[in-house]
Amino acid sequence: MIKDKLLTDNPELLHYIADKLHITILGGIKLTGLDRLKVTLKMICTDNKQVTFRHSLDLYNYIQTAQLIERSAETLDVSTTDINLVIGQLITELENYRATYLESLKPKPQEIRKLTDAERKAALTFLKSPDLLKQTQAAILQSGIIGEETNAIIAYLIYTSRKRNTPLHLMCLGASGTGKTWLQEKVGELIPEEDKLEITTLSTNAFYYFGKEELKHKLLLIEDLDGADNVLYPLRELQSKRRISKTVTLKDSKGNMKTVTLNVEGPVCVSGCTTKEQLYEDNANRCILLYMDNSPEQDKRIMDYQRRISAGKVDQYEERKVREQLKNVQRLLKPISVRNPYAPYLNLPDAVFKPRRTMLLLLMFTETITYYHQYQRELKTDQDTGEQYIESTPADIEAAIALLETALLKKSDELNDACRTFFEKLKSWLKQNQTETFYSKDIRSILRITPSSMQRYLHELELMGYIKIVRGSRYKGFEYKVNSWNDLESLTNNTRQIVKDILETINAVVRNPTVTQTDDGLHKPQRTNKKKEVTQ
Repeated sequence: MIKDKLLTDNPELLHYIADKLHITILGGIKLTGLDRLKVTLKMICTDNKQVTFRHSLDLYNYIQTAQLIERSAETLDVSTTDINLVIGQLITELENYRATYLESLKPKPQEIRKLTDAERKAALTFLKSPDLLKQTQAAILQSGIIGEETNAIIAYLIYTSRKRNTPLHLMCLGASGTGKTWLQEKVGELIPEEDKLEITTLSTNAFYYFGKEELKHKLLLIEDLDGADNVLYPLRELQSKRRISKTVTLKDSKGNMKTVTLNVEGPVCVSGCTTKEQLYEDNANRCILLYMDNSPEQDKRIMDYQRRISAGKVDQYEERKVREQLKNVQRLLKPISVRNPYAPYLNLPDAVFKPRRTMLLLLMFTETITYYHQYQRELKTDQDTGEQYIESTPADIEAAIALLETALLKKSDELNDACRTFFEKLKSWLKQNQTETFYSKDIRSILRITPSSMQRYLHELELMGYIKIVRGSRYKGFEYKVNSWNDLESLTNNTRQIVKDILETINAVVRNPTVTQTDDGLHKPQRTNKKKEVTQ
């Protein structure tokens, strides 16, 4: 007697061998849609191999399965009892095969690497550096990142926020070839492997089938948001609500329909790259935006580094050593609450668009800087709740504003980054040539801009009143004149004056607390007789 077995060597051509029947599943089975089991069967009776029965059906459909048993029994001259038994066993084997295969596709959880005493001591010494942000910025550059000093430290701090209950999110913006993916990838290499998940493309429902806590406090690196277009909605929900859920219907073992809710919990830190800021505006509103440096100076730095790499003049071992050190620094950071007693003094320029979310991002970024300095802060205890926390300092606020100065200016500018860059280059060229008017065909060739981009920029600038048409026609070309010469300077000065006033106010009403802690970091709770309040 032949023992029933399912042969799965070829996923597209499964074989099920029973005592009297040999069944081939043509095209295999679908791994998605667990509420159905659609197959195309080729059935042969071992007693008469000249007769073949083929049929396509859903094995979970009772009527279709009953018809299969009846018609195959008649064609193959086998009793319905035998076929019914074989089909039941086949369904069980296919379910087990699908479950096993799906389980094998799940990424195995990364083991948290334990630090040696030497590694822990080095990481702790690093975290206690008096000028921690400067030390971190220098280490990031030593890890192999060329240029983009400010963008790199901002990205590193945002990725650090994944350990908090309210993580930040990042979107890298820029034209094709300006280094968006490269920056995200290189800074991502400074995060421990067990804390990140790199994604190229995702199917529509992919996020809902992660384990309930599989994404918790993870960094999601999305190479190109165009490749994740199908999952932008659940991605936004993960960013805002820090959890997603989906209700689906499934059949139980008896064929009855039942409702099941799939829950995936965050929080997660999301980082993505795109050239289309306006297309992903809803996601961009939830992120800190980084604009890539596409200056000629940055091009030279990158090309020089590429030449030195090719010539073997870059110490890649030292770069890897620095990357490992920064990973160890990340592993040493612990969950701790952060409070910012100076938040009431923070204001945004009136020109900032969507001030509610911009203010939230600024506050969260300040808290992240405080969190990163946790080994240099006094650990306090709330006398009412017993919660332990650390407090932000004026230095944290000043560092946050200094790092996000460009981002805040972008939030205040009604022109997008590409159009603003074009406009500033245009004004610079006009000033050099001591003229106020220009033809698009002349500027296009000088600034090396495609006709479509030129047309889009001019239309946007004219629509917002930055330039106007003084003469010309659609056929001969239009002559344009600049209306606004100092808009960016005024915006920058106003923003910096507001920041200066905020910092002066904060420094006038507060004093830095004394730092007390054990040699091993945050292990010594500090209790006070009453709450300390900041008063003006």
